[in-house]
Amino acid sequence: MKTTTRVVVIGGGVVGCSVLYHLTKLGWSDVMLVERSELTSGSTWHAAGGFHTLNGDTNMAALQGYTIRLYKELEAITGMSCGLHHVGGITLADNQDRFDMLLAERAKHRFMGLETEIVTPEEIAKIAPITNLDGIIGALYDPLDGHLDPSGTTHAYAKAARMGGATIETHCMVRETNQRADGTWDVVTDKGTIHAEHVVNAGGLWAREVGAMAGVYFPLHPMEHQYIVTDDIPEIYEAGREHPHVMDPAGESYLRQEGRGLCIGFYEQRCKPWAVDGTPWTFGHELLPDNFDKITESIEFAYKRFPVLERAGVKTVIHGPFTFAPDGNPLVGPVPGLRNYWSACGVMAGFSQGGGVGLMLAQWMIEGECERDTMAMDVARFGNWISPGYTRPKVIENYQKRFSVSYPNEELPAARPLRTSPMYDIFTGMGAVWGQQFGLEVVNYFAQGTEPTYETPSFRRSDAFGATAREVKAVREGVGINEVHNFGKYRVTGPNARAWLDRIMAGRVPDLGRVSLTPMLSAKGRLIGDFTISCISETEFQLTASYGSQAYHYRWFEQHEENGVTIENISDKRTGFQIAGPKARDVLSACTRSDISDMRFLDVRRMVVGMVNCIVQRVSYTADLGYEIYCDPMDQRALWSVLWEAGQAHGMVPFGMRAMMSLRLDKFFGSWLSEFSPDYTPAETGLDRFIAWKKNADFIGRAAAEAERAKGPARRLAAFVVDADDADVQGYEPIWLDGTVQGFCTSGGYSHHAGKSVAQGFVPTDRVQDGLAVEIEILGQMRKARLVTEPLFDADGARMRG
Repeated sequence: MKTTTRVVVIGGGVVGCSVLYHLTKLGWSDVMLVERSELTSGSTWHAAGGFHTLNGDTNMAALQGYTIRLYKELEAITGMSCGLHHVGGITLADNQDRFDMLLAERAKHRFMGLETEIVTPEEIAKIAPITNLDGIIGALYDPLDGHLDPSGTTHAYAKAARMGGATIETHCMVRETNQRADGTWDVVTDKGTIHAEHVVNAGGLWAREVGAMAGVYFPLHPMEHQYIVTDDIPEIYEAGREHPHVMDPAGESYLRQEGRGLCIGFYEQRCKPWAVDGTPWTFGHELLPDNFDKITESIEFAYKRFPVLERAGVKTVIHGPFTFAPDGNPLVGPVPGLRNYWSACGVMAGFSQGGGVGLMLAQWMIEGECERDTMAMDVARFGNWISPGYTRPKVIENYQKRFSVSYPNEELPAARPLRTSPMYDIFTGMGAVWGQQFGLEVVNYFAQGTEPTYETPSFRRSDAFGATAREVKAVREGVGINEVHNFGKYRVTGPNARAWLDRIMAGRVPDLGRVSLTPMLSAKGRLIGDFTISCISETEFQLTASYGSQAYHYRWFEQHEENGVTIENISDKRTGFQIAGPKARDVLSACTRSDISDMRFLDVRRMVVGMVNCIVQRVSYTADLGYEIYCDPMDQRALWSVLWEAGQAHGMVPFGMRAMMSLRLDKFFGSWLSEFSPDYTPAETGLDRFIAWKKNADFIGRAAAEAERAKGPARRLAAFVVDADDADVQGYEPIWLDGTVQGFCTSGGYSHHAGKSVAQGFVPTDRVQDGLAVEIEILGQMRKARLVTEPLFDADGARMRG
């Protein structure tokens, strides 16, 4: 056995073998995989082997498309068969909400290059004739859907990797993973110790146990999953062609042909978590005992949807565990807090996602970043607050909702509330309707009078529309208040703090007492953050950005640490409020003895507000006159009392995130992971105006940004007013120009202040001009829209800056 290698991949399932293959494909040949048993031991060998492109996250859907197209390449490289059956597949919709979801997905697929289509009940009858169409409105058809041989495919990955120079060691049990002082790893096995520069945890069912060897908790949990293979069915084997896949969300089932019969699996409500206290190392090629009791209702529903099943006998029952993360997406990437330790875990849909996961991780390891935004599967999307007690109920919830409608405004209830600010009980008493971000409870809106205390999820304008309008009006006409607890916040101190920030951030580092806005770039010039920098002193700065991306951003900071600089994540150690609206200055003046009459836009000062020591900066995401007021969480309730009492004379109203997102549209402000993400560059999004091109610092991504500046971007972000009906843009809707799809939306919504539906999105740079007429496809309907360059509120900035 080799004792030194560049990379050790732990785990020989389809994901581990995909990672190994892609590392060799991208140029690293000195790589090794170790597997405690045989390849495919664990979940891979008993998988149903289905694959599809449908995914609520657009980038995940694109990676699934890549995975499916990869299989023929693997066959060509290795001469081995993956057992491909490209039979196509349909996803049924039996109500308007499900059909809306399919319409939204079909629209996204247009600019992704996925050739899906909406089909009618009459067309479904021809595609999948065994389906009972009672109550069916329509379906989404995907010609890429199909299934394969799990074992053959995994071994094809393995052979392709070996052809690229990789080594695979089976029957090699990992006992320990120990990091050396230089960041390299000793992987201790029952065959000896392997010294490696990098470790990849692709442990599958054992990923939690492998992670624990390095002192890491991976938020994963296995769930029992059952599918059935029937005896021969004449309607199937006499059809003359292979029956396509059918996903029936109403019945929580997926179905495909298996030999002369059918294979049908269920995501039942009476599901069961498995191996709650850890996966036994002795588990491998076993199955779990049959458990028909938990799928009784699912089978009964399936008999109605596919009547041929009721006449078919059961040939085989496959009941085995699969591992899920709390949101159902994989955990991929560099593990925060560790050097050279990588995750490739929680890939529940291994034959839909495994290829994409392997490609992204290999790019990350070799090139330093991925070709697309991977936040949906980044291991850093969960913080160190997460625990097994949180993971298990969220995994159960995700399993139960595997085939449920995924709404853009849905707030899932399991494992909540977990993390709350000192204002939670006060705001709850004021009618707060809560959402959550990164485990933290965040107010969406405040229900007053007959306004709904629960927002019904919808693809159309929800029943929170009226409450949101009321809060927007209060901010624009008077003054509103909300928390700033859901900002990511970082304290950067030390004699080299300014120089470090000049290298990390592309924008200008502000002078003492000032605030600046800046993009943070990857080495390839892509956006990995949009930050506010506040200069508190020459050796102390506060950074603010997205709360949900704090582990992602802090990982980047740690990877670029320097002597003379201390970076502290204070996201939960510094909180407070923002007040915004034309009367915001009057409220703050009444609460402090400090003179704020000369406080300019983008000023920051320390001051006492009421009894509380605060950092106050004049800036607001509402695009209005506003202040962000930061304090210690222990002082937050005292700060609230003085601001709320002073605000009563000015009609102060609390407002939530629904209003915030409407208010920001008035000024066409972008949002992180919508307008700004690693998929985009500063020149494309307009953030290049915040780059300090003249500063004497070789900031990360400078060369790439300057090259793009010289060449010019092919597309630009623009704002549109949309002739919408009862549904607004959510994101990734195609933008039609001259009869073809030439762009896509990044986000949108309703501007309650302007009374208009607003969208933001990318179109070709040479077409960006005021008044450009386009069409935006919303839920299957072509809606007219026009490009606008003048903000709908405070166009000259007099209110925000005055």
